[in-house]
Amino acid sequence: MSETFVDLGFVTAPSGVLVLGMATWIDEWRELGEPLSVRAGAAAKAGGGHLQEWECEAVAVPAAADRPLAVRATTEPSAFDEEPTIATLEIALGLPWPEGVDSPVLLGDLPVDRGGMAIGDSVGLDAWTGLEDEPGDGLADLSYWGRYGKDAHERFGGERMSPYGGDEGPYGWLDLPVAEAAAREAEISTWRGGLPGQGVATMVEPHTDYFRFRRAGLDHLLHVGEIEVGGCRVLGIDWDPGDHAVRHHGGRDWGQAFPVTLEADGAGGTVLRWTIPPYDEDEED
Repeated sequence: MSETFVDLGFVTAPSGVLVLGMATWIDEWRELGEPLSVRAGAAAKAGGGHLQEWECEAVAVPAAADRPLAVRATTEPSAFDEEPTIATLEIALGLPWPEGVDSPVLLGDLPVDRGGMAIGDSVGLDAWTGLEDEPGDGLADLSYWGRYGKDAHERFGGERMSPYGGDEGPYGWLDLPVAEAAAREAEISTWRGGLPGQGVATMVEPHTDYFRFRRAGLDHLLHVGEIEVGGCRVLGIDWDPGDHAVRHHGGRDWGQAFPVTLEADGAGGTVLRWTIPPYDEDEED
């Protein structure tokens, strides 16, 4: 039976090196020594390879620098709620399949990052801003929820954050200056005495690249969001927390890492493929 793919979008790799990596840790590469682009460039010169240092993991491969690269996926029902989740991720590299190579080339394996995966140009991703970085636009989103969320809304206002779940989502504001978001959060947090368990939780999310891709994918069935980073088009793939907890918890330490290969696309081209096998309840025993 042939696979049925769904289109996820396009990325660009003007440096000629494409990276598929764990999004939570993209900004950490530069803190551990050489930038991601230097490490990825060396791997790409060798035809592609797996990169790992500390919690950071990625795969880097050569790719066409002069065109958008299509990204698509097959899906299977989640073991958590039976909603579609990615089973095979495939990225067209815009390069010919090498003559004389008759089988897929294994580059290594990758775990599913609880914070999502990033696909993009190696040099562009050097500019990636993570959890602890400052937002490039100086803005943040503020949300609040909890037992007394409706009471707080009567006092403080705000709109339903519809991407989080329509009428069931939290209240809050999008695109506030960071200082204003922090001041409003402090006001809401101190309401009812500001003590734990008082029934209102708050969250300020600065517009780092890590947050922007997750926000961009909130309305996508597979949690895929497209953003620009370092002048390049990047795709981020978030993972449903419930699905990750059931299927991918423990990551590499628990054997939850899945093969990444270079393969022929059937039309003379090369694709990067990440294959996540079907969930097997027996593997949890």
